[in-house]
Amino acid sequence: MSVFTSSRERLLWFYAFLVLAAIIATLIWGGGLVPSMNQELQGALFFYTMLAIGLTIILHGFLTKPRKAEITIWIGLSAVYLMLYARLGFAERSHLFEYSILVIFIHKALLERASHGKIIAAPALVAFLIAFSIGVLDEIIQIFLPDRVFDIIDILFNGFVALLAIGASTAIRWVRKNTKGS
Repeated sequence: MSVFTSSRERLLWFYAFLVLAAIIATLIWGGGLVPSMNQELQGALFFYTMLAIGLTIILHGFLTKPRKAEITIWIGLSAVYLMLYARLGFAERSHLFEYSILVIFIHKALLERASHGKIIAAPALVAFLIAFSIGVLDEIIQIFLPDRVFDIIDILFNGFVALLAIGASTAIRWVRKNTKGS
């Protein structure tokens, strides 16, 4: 008997695990990596990350054929994320991507599980709590690492980012479900 309800759920949990592995890797290597990057490298990393995200959104659009209301929400969300990104330092920018992507994969995995008859009370809340707990654990681990610093603000920011991503995902799902051909 499989733990997963479908191959899609297994894949979504696998992706969530990969993001978690990347977060853990930044604990180990991130402290020395960021200061050693020059601004050109940071700029290139930002450009290619944004390009990958943009291509993912465009590909998703082709696969789901979004309506006008959904496109409007995507444009608004893009503006919010870009403004937030522009105001953050490099380390916080990584949290923006890491925890947004992590919570979305967890949320989608829980929704997939629920779609196969498993009872998941409030999948968005459960996904948020899992991602938030990972953010807390991320910061607690930093207490024991020599070049890292525990910061309660990072915990709150990770939670804010997860909440923002879950809110955006929920808004898009609501618009898809409740708009007719517009």
